[in-house]
Amino acid sequence: MSRQPFGPLQGVKVVSCSTAQAGTVPYMLMADLGADVIKIEVPEGGDGSRRMTVLPGMPSTFFETNNRGVKSVTLNLKSVEGRAILHKLVARADIFGQNFRPGAAEKNGFGYDELKKINPRLVYVSISGYGTRGPNGHLPGTDSMAQALGGIAEAYSMPGQKMRTGIASVADESTAMLAFGGALAALTHARTTGVGQKIELSLLGSLVRLMGWTFTTTMWRNENPVTGQARITGTAQRPGISASFNDRDGKPLVFQLTGPDNWADAMKGLGFHDRIKQAGFEDLGVIIDNDAKRNELLALLDELFATGSRDDWVAKLRGADIVSAPINTLLEASNDPDVIANGYVTAVDYPKFGRKLKVHGTPWQFSETPARPGIAPELGEHNNEVLAELGYSDAEIAKLRAAKVI
Repeated sequence: MSRQPFGPLQGVKVVSCSTAQAGTVPYMLMADLGADVIKIEVPEGGDGSRRMTVLPGMPSTFFETNNRGVKSVTLNLKSVEGRAILHKLVARADIFGQNFRPGAAEKNGFGYDELKKINPRLVYVSISGYGTRGPNGHLPGTDSMAQALGGIAEAYSMPGQKMRTGIASVADESTAMLAFGGALAALTHARTTGVGQKIELSLLGSLVRLMGWTFTTTMWRNENPVTGQARITGTAQRPGISASFNDRDGKPLVFQLTGPDNWADAMKGLGFHDRIKQAGFEDLGVIIDNDAKRNELLALLDELFATGSRDDWVAKLRGADIVSAPINTLLEASNDPDVIANGYVTAVDYPKFGRKLKVHGTPWQFSETPARPGIAPELGEHNNEVLAELGYSDAEIAKLRAAKVI
């Protein structure tokens, strides 16, 4: 059954020979926005992440999150018939994506040079671990590898503690978002000129981009940033600070400010100003480039914040027009009132389980063409539908299934 049209990408056709996270999320986002996305899987077993479940009797949260709303078509690309079907799909497609290690796509009949002969307008997205031009370009890559190389482990480290990669797949997700934007930028060009192109991006390159202006500052200063409890920015004349503290119950919060007026407003709003002044920190600029002063101030603030509750401190800071928030756990974030109200988390019907389950919503709010999150497909669920659209008869589809092409 065909879907009712929705979203701003109605009419965009995507074919993806991708697995894991960075290679699937770009096209899941497109499916959320109405694109017709066909995911190619091997006939027996499919994408290995289907079996990456941590909840017995439930589907893989990994597969569901990364593949919702797409169609599953199984193809044996080692067979002549399987490649022929893929090429027919590509001929009708706007975007093609793959994230196999360099060289694998060419060996399996879906390298860029081969596919652009079939469809010169095709936007071809290729995702690798390291990028293809460096000494390690031939190696496979993962999220933790990109986190390790790209600097984020230090950005979130604490002085005196070992650097560690985190549990959130920030390299995969940032790569996916850049692939999403890059593919649509290239599609705009293709629709204007009739000329497609290949887009290459990597987990490592995306993680470096994610480090933003902090990366630039590090390069310009040629030294690592101060890490830990506080982020110190600016100059002695216009200092800034973003710092986290625990309340009397050990619940963490953060506030961020720039400039001397912000500092005075924050300390007065909290009722800390007299203690801060007595300790010689009325001017926040004294902690710039002074490790001892910075540590002394943070210790004093630790002591002061430990005298009250997080909710009260955040309310007082916000009342003084200072940016502040509780530091959420992942579970707390999933129930945050702003997250819920804006639809960043939503609930979707899962008929197989007879109930709704909470899932990611959408980060966009389109006034005319809203997004619509779906659920991930069963393996090969759309074989008959897609092959029929290509002109295959029921008998031909049955023959392909018997020959294990699909």
